[in-house]
Amino acid sequence: MDLEAVRTFAAVAEAGQFQLAAAGLSITQQAVSKRVAALERDLGVRLFTRTPRGADLTIDGQAFLPHARELLRVADRAAGSVRTDRRPLRVDVINSRGAASALMRGFHRTHPGIDLDVLMLLDIENAVAAIRSGAIDASFRAVAMPGRPLPEDIASVRVVDETLQLLTGPAHALAEARSVTPAELAGHRIWIPGIVPGSEWGAYYDDLAAEFGLTIEATGPNFGSDALLDTIADTPALATFTGVDTRLVWPTGHGLRRIPVTAPTPVYPHSLLWHRDNPHPALATLRTHLAATAAGHDAAGTWRPGWVSPR
Repeated sequence: MDLEAVRTFAAVAEAGQFQLAAAGLSITQQAVSKRVAALERDLGVRLFTRTPRGADLTIDGQAFLPHARELLRVADRAAGSVRTDRRPLRVDVINSRGAASALMRGFHRTHPGIDLDVLMLLDIENAVAAIRSGAIDASFRAVAMPGRPLPEDIASVRVVDETLQLLTGPAHALAEARSVTPAELAGHRIWIPGIVPGSEWGAYYDDLAAEFGLTIEATGPNFGSDALLDTIADTPALATFTGVDTRLVWPTGHGLRRIPVTAPTPVYPHSLLWHRDNPHPALATLRTHLAATAAGHDAAGTWRPGWVSPR
């Protein structure tokens, strides 16, 4: 069944005249007549009778009209679900408490009229596949890993370098330090459960450990940030890394310490990924916003992996 013919039928039924329907549809009266005639042939019934006043619905036309209107509503909803100017901008932030989530909250405050769907995908390969399929519009990732170039149809830009801090419990040997250097962390156990081998953050911590001789342990299951904070608070021998923009909340009794790491300061490079042919108008707005709010990259006194491309 031709949807344009159904739309034309509904327009004639509303206007009561073929001529008025043609004007409303910006087509000729002859085209209206042809579409209605074709629909009548498909259905095997007459839908209108012509009168001196215009066109009246037959009994069959009256029976078909509510179904025609519902058919058009469904078709419009189906088309609207994939129209980039009507659907929300879908962005992967990896986790709800990290720097990417903070960037998107800032974007939402600045552009409250833009509808957003915020998702959390764990693996960069899944994120890239989702971008290429159109399931999401953008993802925040660390990119350009050794031997893992992005596909040519995926664009990326560095948007923020997040400073790392050391997080310890109150009884840790470094708990009272005003700051620590990476060299001073050698010999201390740094626990980051849930590092996925082959992930971009796995590669980052591998390089960080190799550069400064650190002991980074990924043992045990990852029960989430609350369980991590409980363990760090209760275990003097363990510390972990956290990003300066990562939101963490813990009970007052935990007494956790966030200690700056300096000389040099490790930074985690976050980039925005998107498909080069993505037409969503809000994607361009997001990129402009991030470019305007991004901190400086490769600042003096910071460390990042050598495989991270400059902005």
